[in-house]
Amino acid sequence: MSTPQVTVVIPAYNAAWCLERAVESVLAQDFDDFELLVINDGSTDDTAAVVDRFDDPRVQRIDQANQGLSAARNRGIRAARGEYVAFLDADDWWLPGKLQAQVQAMQADPELGFCSTATEVHSPEGQHLHTWRCPTIQGDLLQTIFRELAAVAGSGSAVMARKACFERAGLFDENLKSLEDIDMWMRLAAISGYTCIDEPLAAILKHPQSMSRNLKVMRRAAIQVVKKNRKLLPPSLQGSFWRNTLAGVHADYAKGAYRAGRKGAALADVAMAFALAPWQRGRLCLGLLKEMALGRPL
Repeated sequence: MSTPQVTVVIPAYNAAWCLERAVESVLAQDFDDFELLVINDGSTDDTAAVVDRFDDPRVQRIDQANQGLSAARNRGIRAARGEYVAFLDADDWWLPGKLQAQVQAMQADPELGFCSTATEVHSPEGQHLHTWRCPTIQGDLLQTIFRELAAVAGSGSAVMARKACFERAGLFDENLKSLEDIDMWMRLAAISGYTCIDEPLAAILKHPQSMSRNLKVMRRAAIQVVKKNRKLLPPSLQGSFWRNTLAGVHADYAKGAYRAGRKGAALADVAMAFALAPWQRGRLCLGLLKEMALGRPL
């Protein structure tokens, strides 16, 4: 087989209900110099059978015991033969022209290590909720991600990266239970350039979730990601700038905890945000405390 220019990696765990749409959206791309690796992460449903129904030599199934999303993506990166690796979650899909636009962008600028595209956000019922736009870069991308963790549009279903960059940045952190994609984008931003194509070329599903359970997991991961990657920032930003960004994480999750009825946890996060950055976040923290005391919605 000839070496493809792009390797598409779809991690799939019990994804028989949605995987066909994801795969078909890749096969429908006008750019066709790719291989598509579906990493079957220990599925117990018909995921394997769905993959096997595609009579296309570019589609390959790689089976492994269930190890989680990061491990599945890492398996795909290790097996990738393409110069570029493009990620797509099994319940999401691409719109026409995505691969072509990203390959052209990467080829036009050798300094780019990764890129993404604006992304449509849909409900499970098919309603277009909003469009996740490209970020406004403040300082540089790394600083922008610290300020806004969801800065990289489309994240795990819209990013394409040079495979060579993973040799420098490392693979996805398999110890993280959430936000492993943001952790990776921070590490890539520290070693390479990034661009975003401001045209919706990917689509993701926003699932109804257990708010309290996922808030706890995401909060823990967000704090872990911001702390572990502090060293990526230049020394001049590892002080008050970094504390301010961590304070912002605590303030954001204080709002989520309050909405979920966990007032004690919300107050604790407000106090931590104030302790970390009293000058930058003091007014915000006092405002949050006032609204909570009055029982107003946040």
